[in-house]
Amino acid sequence: MALFIVLVLIAVVAIIVMWYVSTQRELVNLDEKCSNALSQIEVQMNSRWDALLALAKATAKYEKYEGEALVKIIEARRSATVRTANDVNEQQSGFAEVMNRLMAVHEEYPELKASGLYEKTMDGIEKYEENVRMARMIYNDSATRMNRYVRQWPSSFVARQLNFSVKEYLKIDDSKKRDMPELFT
Repeated sequence: MALFIVLVLIAVVAIIVMWYVSTQRELVNLDEKCSNALSQIEVQMNSRWDALLALAKATAKYEKYEGEALVKIIEARRSATVRTANDVNEQQSGFAEVMNRLMAVHEEYPELKASGLYEKTMDGIEKYEENVRMARMIYNDSATRMNRYVRQWPSSFVARQLNFSVKEYLKIDDSKKRDMPELFT
């Protein structure tokens, strides 16, 4: 009888250890998916900044001072890394700021809009903007999965012990939506 109790206890301990290891592995997997999704957002944002840089350089041909200032701003923003949801939101805010300035120059110089480079670059920006939107959706989906696992019991027990935390979602508040210029008119 004592041997049976010992075997049952060993089996219970083995099941608990296997569950703990499995839960830890799933938490790492979900955390990596969130990190990968943020990395994909950074890649798409950098491509978008590259297209914007080309547009700023084209603008410099028409408005030298403004074009050079925009090139400097874009180069500084483009080099920023994306490690958190807040970094993504800051990049988005910077993008909107630069687009507003570019659109102001565009209004002053209608011949800029007529240039082939302008049209081609705006098409590229539109493509990258859609890619950023999709990457943001993938990140938020990954964050949802991670957050459920971190918050639900019994996996929350392991998450707390191993310092896994809830991921922040990417959001766009209404004021940023209003401030974003109409890019493709």
